Amino acid sequence: MFVIFIVEHHLRRASFPAVLGGAIGGILGVLAALLISSVVAHTAEPEPSKSFIEYVILLGFGYTGVMLGARKFGSLKTGSLNALFGLRPGVPSIHADGKLMDTSVLIDGRVADICEAHFLDGPLLVPQFVLHELQTIADSPDSLRRQRGRRGLEVLQRIQKLPSHEVRIIEDAPGQTGDVDRKLVELALRFQAKIITNDFNLNKVASVQGINVLNINLLANALRPAVLPGEGMRVFILREGKEVNQGVAYLEDGTMVVVDGARRLINKTVDILVTSVHQTPAGKMIFGRLDDRHDTPPPLRQSVVGARSDRSPRPLYPETNSD
Repeated sequence: MFVIFIVEHHLRRASFPAVLGGAIGGILGVLAALLISSVVAHTAEPEPSKSFIEYVILLGFGYTGVMLGARKFGSLKTGSLNALFGLRPGVPSIHADGKLMDTSVLIDGRVADICEAHFLDGPLLVPQFVLHELQTIADSPDSLRRQRGRRGLEVLQRIQKLPSHEVRIIEDAPGQTGDVDRKLVELALRFQAKIITNDFNLNKVASVQGINVLNINLLANALRPAVLPGEGMRVFILREGKEVNQGVAYLEDGTMVVVDGARRLINKTVDILVTSVHQTPAGKMIFGRLDDRHDTPPPLRQSVVGARSDRSPRPLYPETNSD
């Protein structure tokens, strides 16, 4: 019973190559022990001695085979085992903790900052069709699209230079057709990997098929500071709103702030009070009004038309003649 407990404890901590090597080594050790036991059986030794020697040979060779097999196979990588047994040659070994990167998340660029902050682990997988799409965008005659494509390539090079992250370029599977989103979903299902994206539609399609999606926009919304109704803040009114007498401002993280009564204060910094906060698919929207508590009334000015500074004040009671 004690031996079984020890074996189970070691099997839980051992890797798959080590367990496979131990099983193969144990079988080979038992076969070698049977061959030697057959030789011992034909000797002139007493029967009890023969049985003892056979048991010792069986245990010794079996244990030696298990240990040698586990040690030798445990030092091999999964790719070497695939090449050794002929399992899917030419296909790189992709672990389940890999993360497929979409074109939109590379163009966005915030994923590089997240990687530098060590909030992403595991290998980052970039398919060849994503690189091809980035190159197509970078070669576009439109200056804006060309700038976006070049930015995506620069972000990818920036991530590749990080020593803490491994970036793998995945070859296109033969016979794989469809648009980029469909190919990403097929690769995620094939490799059991996650998808990093900013695309709302891709997020929905992948989630329906049971794929874990890391959406950068959702992460940014979750990290925005919480704003409650009644709190005050200072904003810069940038433009007018859709409704009458509304002004629009933006926080540093891009959150839109709609201020009632601020249309006349465009290009000015004002203090507001938050009245409500609404959550939309694109993020949060904050509604507020001008904070009258910070408005100081102008000093009162008295203006007397035709008054002279040298005129003496009028007495409260008329003078009476003593005569």
